[in-house]
Amino acid sequence: MNRISRVNPLSDDRTERLAVFIDGANLYAASRTLGFDVDYKNLLAHFRKQGYLVRAYYYTALLETDEYSPLRPLVDWLGYNGYAVVTKPAKEFTDATGRRRVKGSVDIEMAVDALDLAPHLDHVVLFSGDGDLRRLVESLQRRGLRVTVVSTIRTQPAMIADELRRQADIFLDLAELAEHITRRQVEPRPRMAAGNGGPRTAVPPPAPRATPAEPFRENLELPE
Repeated sequence: MNRISRVNPLSDDRTERLAVFIDGANLYAASRTLGFDVDYKNLLAHFRKQGYLVRAYYYTALLETDEYSPLRPLVDWLGYNGYAVVTKPAKEFTDATGRRRVKGSVDIEMAVDALDLAPHLDHVVLFSGDGDLRRLVESLQRRGLRVTVVSTIRTQPAMIADELRRQADIFLDLAELAEHITRRQVEPRPRMAAGNGGPRTAVPPPAPRATPAEPFRENLELPE
């Protein structure tokens, strides 16, 4: 049976229990290739409108040897703003050209959490294109859950493995979701401050608080 679909995967039934599982590095790479930054506050709000959001997980690998990781601001922000953050040590190595690389797969962590939570869910949304997750999707489906996979085929090459795309009940291209989860740059109206008997002057608005947008190193090696 061909499960590939472009329709909105989210049910109109607001009582549907759903959970979101995000491979952080995978989503970052896909969104940047499509030309937008993800605002995780908007992402969480979008899925809370679609049903009963049981949990939203975010997975990433961190280098323990670094005194400061560019991922730390994002990880901290997510942990304080509604996400269950799961981290693991990343592996560092030097490639054949002598360039420093970092690699970290979070597939096992995603699979364990999804299967543990499965009895309390009706619908699982996976943000990943990793073909190794096909068996996880199949296992969730055998338990009676609906599975949506979010990635993109609008890049060259596509950023989702064909076997994962075919196994999913519904495939949602990240480009179609972008309008709901992108970082919006809003220019608020300047407020006016009165001087001491002088004309009122415009006060620059405070900088908007947004999700950190540049968390990953350029040399991050994404899991295959």
